Amino acid sequence: MNKSSDASVSLAVRDDESPWTAEELAQVRDELSADVERLEGELKSIESDIAGLITDSSSGAGDDQADLGTKAYDRESEYNLAQNSRRALEQAQRALARIDDGTYGICENCGQAIGKERLQAFPRATLCMQCKQQQEKRH
Repeated sequence: MNKSSDASVSLAVRDDESPWTAEELAQVRDELSADVERLEGELKSIESDIAGLITDSSSGAGDDQADLGTKAYDRESEYNLAQNSRRALEQAQRALARIDDGTYGICENCGQAIGKERLQAFPRATLCMQCKQQQEKRH
């Protein structure tokens, strides 16, 4: 569901930023939708690769320890790729939902505006720069 251009200008922006225009919001929405489509395709491909690796490892009779280790490493790598793609997909879907419900641009930690420029550069952002920096210091 697309909101009207009147609703788009009511999305959160920082005090030093202009309100969202319908065109700017449409561009962000298009980018997020393209991300969703790309990430869904990536996930299907990765999951197919994982299934192949699992099948291959179960029929690995006669493999030496190096072969078994390589196969385990490959499975783990594919699993990590799938987790990263799944996380990015969920972020993109959540961003689209937030556009629709009018909460896009609000930091999920402090409740302040994330910043339109930040969102245009990284549309899946859920934290303002200050909260993101604090989060990264903790990790």
